[in-house]
Amino acid sequence: MYKKINQQDLAYFSAFISAERLISGEAIVEEYAKDELGTVKNFPELVIKALSAEEISKIMRYCNENKIPVTVRGSGTGLVGGCVPLEGGIVLETTLMDQILELDEENLVLTVEPGVLLMDIASYIEPKGYFYAPDPGEKSATIGGNIATNAGGMRAVKYGVTRDWVLALEVVLPNGEITQFGRKVVKDTTGFSLKNLIIGSEGTLAIVTKAYLKLIPRPAHAISLLVPFKTLEDGIDSVPALLQSDTDPTAIEFFGRATVEFAEMFLGKKFPDADYQAYILLTFDGIDEEDVKRKYQRAAELCLDKLGAEDVLIVDTDERKSDVWDARGAFLEAIKASTTAMDECDVVVPRAKVNDFIRFTYELAKKYDIRIPSFGHAGDGNLHIYICKDDLSDEDFARKLDAVFAELYAKAKECGGLVSGEHGIGYAKKEYMRELLGETQVNLMRGIKKVFDPNNILNPGKII
Repeated sequence: MYKKINQQDLAYFSAFISAERLISGEAIVEEYAKDELGTVKNFPELVIKALSAEEISKIMRYCNENKIPVTVRGSGTGLVGGCVPLEGGIVLETTLMDQILELDEENLVLTVEPGVLLMDIASYIEPKGYFYAPDPGEKSATIGGNIATNAGGMRAVKYGVTRDWVLALEVVLPNGEITQFGRKVVKDTTGFSLKNLIIGSEGTLAIVTKAYLKLIPRPAHAISLLVPFKTLEDGIDSVPALLQSDTDPTAIEFFGRATVEFAEMFLGKKFPDADYQAYILLTFDGIDEEDVKRKYQRAAELCLDKLGAEDVLIVDTDERKSDVWDARGAFLEAIKASTTAMDECDVVVPRAKVNDFIRFTYELAKKYDIRIPSFGHAGDGNLHIYICKDDLSDEDFARKLDAVFAELYAKAKECGGLVSGEHGIGYAKKEYMRELLGETQVNLMRGIKKVFDPNNILNPGKII
């Protein structure tokens, strides 16, 4: 179906791309064959490190005419095989397109290239008094990757996800044409929302080459509360009351003692208070110190007086902030380091069903005699559940993994949830998505894909 890359193709690309940005054959390192989780692997025939939309346009025009598959890659921090070149061909890396192009302070818009890192956006705008709210856990991810998966993060409960903060996108279509979806405007009812179709499409419809991001004034103050509970269920049961209160939390995270212990071992530092079985981590921000104080005091009173909290710790010193947030940021890597291999379930369920789902994971752990640690965003119902291999054989792990995943996604459907909240579908989750959504919706997606990419050269084998 696809053309293999030969010397004639290499000669074409070499005519306008310098040799150090072309990697082929045995020079291609394993990094380009997998993503962060590494459960899906396949090597490309060629890696091209792009520098501009014009270069990408030439590459795509040639690949479309010659039916060469192209898979776009940023930092490779995904967890569902989204940047793995399943059909070989070209991996098109955009990390060198890392320029912040414009800060439009009159319109509160930041224009960036797709290779700009999430942490670089924060370090550039926040000292200037501005704020880009999406806050995925992996700060070394590129903004292009965040847009591809519609990344969420901890602040989604108050501020929404990546889609809510993208005003416009410049993209290269699979045929090489450069176009822009959206403009620097707040409202837009001008036809179908093609911009929002690109966001979350995981590089299957178009290649993002420029993003126009919405900014707001940076909240002047922020503070967190670490709230321990006797059980994780008790903690999660507190979430609806917190959301219904007038405290307006920025983030509501949940995690258990076992996850804290993994982080302590991984980081080599103690958590501020590891004596309890479960924790809810609340964050509040606001326009001034008094506003934030009112919010967190009201939340603390609610947790202690009505919701059964064991204590409330104010995360206000530099040392405590470091201890708490370093641990929270290390949860994924800590769990990964605690086992020989693992896979991940990124379901999202209605917030009132979070407790039911977490209880169900305990039942599955016992039923299949396998370790299933979890943590997640209690405030928006997005749960991160990890199935650990430990000392299981490859065959036993594969068998148990399939069975656990089938039950987890069936439970998500029963709860009125979806297969992925923020990590995407990629290759690993597409069969579960089809089972949950049904053939009608999947066929609609296939039709959209065919309109954008009739030769199916852009990230083939993903989502649908």
